[in-house]
Amino acid sequence: MKKTFALLVAALTLTTALQAQTLQAGEPAVVYYSPKTNIILDFSYTEEIHRQGVYAGYAEELLGIDDVVSENKTTYTIQGVQINTRTEADLSRPHKIVAEPGVPVQYITLNEKNILVGYNLPAVNEKKNTHNNKRTADGEAGVVPVRVFPFGEEVTEAKSIAAEAQAVAKQIYRIRESRMYLLSGEVEHAPADGNAMKLVLEELNNQEKQLTELFTGTISRTTKHKRISYLPMAEDGKNFHKKLYFSADHGFTTSENAEAEEIGVTIQHTRPQVTPAQDDAKNKKKGNEPSQIVYNLPGQGQVMVRYKGETLAERTLPLAQFGIDVPLAKDLFTGKTLPVIRFNETTGNIVSISK
Repeated sequence: MKKTFALLVAALTLTTALQAQTLQAGEPAVVYYSPKTNIILDFSYTEEIHRQGVYAGYAEELLGIDDVVSENKTTYTIQGVQINTRTEADLSRPHKIVAEPGVPVQYITLNEKNILVGYNLPAVNEKKNTHNNKRTADGEAGVVPVRVFPFGEEVTEAKSIAAEAQAVAKQIYRIRESRMYLLSGEVEHAPADGNAMKLVLEELNNQEKQLTELFTGTISRTTKHKRISYLPMAEDGKNFHKKLYFSADHGFTTSENAEAEEIGVTIQHTRPQVTPAQDDAKNKKKGNEPSQIVYNLPGQGQVMVRYKGETLAERTLPLAQFGIDVPLAKDLFTGKTLPVIRFNETTGNIVSISK
């Protein structure tokens, strides 16, 4: 939700001095902040869980299957990483606008983070969120109940693991025979139509799969995410470096894990070529005095994420906190027609100026 200051006089009582701008107690002013850019790394990785079947030792003997899960274990594999950003107010770079004769500085528009987004913007009707989150009658949408397949009588009465395995194998073979008879038409009571046949076959296949997995074991794969936020604030000439650690057995871990491999995060930043002093000199040469409204000329950052000697992701993007504050000319706000100015609330730069 954005708020427009139709009147400049907004009594603010501040008892502390803010860097670069000092407000006196009770001084009427509008205060806004330059933005700063957080780097959000969104890693996607796979968790693979291997579960050994309870009858794994009998799989080859009873079913002729030699490809089975041999042990219970969990492994992790990095799939990739997305480089995103999140904008916040840079509290170390506040700006104040105080009433000044001859320069109408009302109509300042700030967003909910007190970042400048516009001057003299036309009113916009905000739309209400009419989206309704729907739930199923059974609770959360998309939840599928787990079915537990019942064992036959021979399995429940078995006196040893070997006997259980033999009984389950027989049950698997009976299911296969039933499916074969259905497909060949050699049954006394066949399903009434094609849809009924399809449902019966699907159920038989599901039963066979569940029982066979007691011998072969199961491998389940789940994609997970690890999100890490960085706010690079390095000094001039110094780049941002960070190390993460990832292992196949533990996923994201620490440097204390001897088997972990490094994930290197590097942010190389550059500041804008133009400096406020150069910009002020140009304005004074043209006879323009600086106004109280400033925009941010952002720096640039090249973000690189490397793992196992390869680049997982690389992106060049604006970094607001490495920018410089440039004042707009005072004569821009004089005359019969006030300008309409739009600012980029993620970088602080100018989007457009029109009259």
